[in-house]
Amino acid sequence: MRGPFSTPITPLPGSLFHADPQSKTPCWNRVQSLEQRRVITGYRATIDPHAIGLRLSAFVEVSVDFAHHAAFEAAVLDHAAILDCYTVAGDGDYLLHVITRDVETLDGLLRSELSRLPGVQRFASTICMKTIKRAAPLMAAVKVA
Repeated sequence: MRGPFSTPITPLPGSLFHADPQSKTPCWNRVQSLEQRRVITGYRATIDPHAIGLRLSAFVEVSVDFAHHAAFEAAVLDHAAILDCYTVAGDGDYLLHVITRDVETLDGLLRSELSRLPGVQRFASTICMKTIKRAAPLMAAVKVA
């Protein structure tokens, strides 16, 4: 089976296309059912960040004043440079994954934008030196769980 741009797709056990090759209609019905139940929540292209000039990935641990968590989360949802945001247990309240062109751009992002998000008390950043694994297919994790 081949995906977009002729990339081979390896079916996982229990996945949509595994074992029992279905005709297009039953397969399409299954996809629509998964979409309606919000198991499939969207589709996207995977883009190499380096190819579009985004060469620096960083993780930012953020502590937020308790009264401002909702406002902080709303602001994070609207910020394009923040790829992911997680609530965490530990020293900080949130862990952000951001991506920029370079260290200078990251510095500007931290000083001019992230520090001014609602309720931010402090943050600490960790710069990614090299990405070893990026966004593995979620269904692969099902086999481990």
